[in-house]
Amino acid sequence: MTGLTVRVIERTDEADAVFALALGAADGGQLPSWTPGAHIDVAVGAAGVRQYSLCGDPAERDRWRIAILHEPAGRGGSDLLYRTAMPGTELSVSLPRNNFVLDAADEYTFVAGGIGITPILPMIAAAEAAGARWSLHYGARSRSHMAFADVLAERYPDVRLFPQDEAGLLPVAELLTARPDTTVYCCGPEPLLAAVEAEGARHGVPVRTERFVPRAVEPAGPDAAFEIHLARTDRTLRVAADRSIVDVLESAGVPVITSCREGTCGSCETPVLDGDIDHRDSLLTAEERESGTTMMLCVSRARSQTLVLDL
Repeated sequence: MTGLTVRVIERTDEADAVFALALGAADGGQLPSWTPGAHIDVAVGAAGVRQYSLCGDPAERDRWRIAILHEPAGRGGSDLLYRTAMPGTELSVSLPRNNFVLDAADEYTFVAGGIGITPILPMIAAAEAAGARWSLHYGARSRSHMAFADVLAERYPDVRLFPQDEAGLLPVAELLTARPDTTVYCCGPEPLLAAVEAEGARHGVPVRTERFVPRAVEPAGPDAAFEIHLARTDRTLRVAADRSIVDVLESAGVPVITSCREGTCGSCETPVLDGDIDHRDSLLTAEERESGTTMMLCVSRARSQTLVLDL
């Protein structure tokens, strides 16, 4: 992971099991700019890296803000940060990357579940500043689990909060049929994302989602060996059934940027010049998959005998 060193300058508790970190450049300078929907990778020791959405104000160049759901029984990243990320602690992070870009629209419907509120916060501010119509529908297990809910309700009285123990689950079908001309942005747990995507497809409503945990992807078939041809250097490499494209490229000394290695962060996205792709990532839209012009090298494979990569 290439990036920079930041220092924790503030830590706050935002909800049950959710804490927020304000990060400043370790050298005291300005931080790189970012746009709503962007995230950074944070190194978490032996657990690797984790992706966290930037949820502050893009105009504040002296600090970034992230919020983290503490999962003691998770994969270890959030627990390490919960125990060690105190004011003064230095962290290694990536530059901001945005796979969840807020496109210009006249109207937005924002749907958030739990910690999925984080990328939505700066999107709301951007929509408000642009004079667009928007609505927010925010659900969680209970009010005590809803990070930033009080600030949202105070600043934007029309937001709809759905604590599950009081109001039940988010009414996904209702949200997507009430305003058919809207553009939907959704972030949250996998069941919510799947439900919103299904309803959007059913009603022809455009939906953009953000995942930080890989979704279940049904492979096109059993893993088989195939070849990759690197167009820029005229090299051909064989990818065995039990190896990924990234593994093969790294073994061959071919530089490739990777981070999550799960098909969620987008750092290894690479143009494909020819061949049939077996997409297994959690990022590309149906249209992007159908185009066959790009793939995530860490998890996706080939349906054809050869893939020609722009490498």
